[in-house]
Amino acid sequence: MPVALAQIVVDEEPDRARERAVAALEEGIASGARLVVLPEATLAPFGTDLGAAARVHAAALDEALTAVAEEAGVVVVAGSFEAADDGRVHNTLIARGPDVHRDYRKIHLYDAFGADESRTIAPGEELALIEVEGTTVALATCYDIRFPEQFVALARGGADVIAVPMAWGAGPGKSEQLRVLQRARALDSTSLLVAADQIAPRDHEGKAPRGVGGTVAVSALGEVIAHARDGEQILRVDLDVGSVAEVRRTLPVLEGRPSIPRA
Repeated sequence: MPVALAQIVVDEEPDRARERAVAALEEGIASGARLVVLPEATLAPFGTDLGAAARVHAAALDEALTAVAEEAGVVVVAGSFEAADDGRVHNTLIARGPDVHRDYRKIHLYDAFGADESRTIAPGEELALIEVEGTTVALATCYDIRFPEQFVALARGGADVIAVPMAWGAGPGKSEQLRVLQRARALDSTSLLVAADQIAPRDHEGKAPRGVGGTVAVSALGEVIAHARDGEQILRVDLDVGSVAEVRRTLPVLEGRPSIPRA
């Protein structure tokens, strides 16, 4: 399955952010991809007014990406925000395309390394799967990748591919942690994993997570298939979906999982 992973800078100005997202989708389509994955928070970068972005600009991004994806006959996954009932927002992935209209609200919130995502963002409660030309693709977001149980549950629910939009926070050791986690979650779930990470602007000095350029495709055995270079890039990769079944026959970690007693 041909996939394009967009490693882009998300502009702080909403109209420009939308234009950059559409341009990335169009470049992915031009590469021949049938699934195009954009980063977490494609709508607006962290450190900006996410409530205003959700209220005023989310619909326009959704409409623009949906129109392009449906016309081209592809599926796009992108990070947005939507208003929550308690005054916060949900960190929401939107998946759009022919016969695909699915949202995933990020379950695990980034309350670590001094961050406090739950102050402004409400957690989701449901896993999400979509179908892309006969392949079951699961959705997860950034910090979710630290929780192997979610990825195992997605695989046991039928996923062969797990798409993970990200805006990974920089810091000592964080890029190395990300590389380990991406490969580990693919191996835990014996699934193909594709991650599209933001890349921070060169003049970024704040603490808000703006990505570290950790865009990658990983095999079901945890091997890196392709990774983005430093800077903005649309990474095109062909996923061998058929390899997943063979890996799971050879390494049946999803089967016969006994409950582990408490220590």
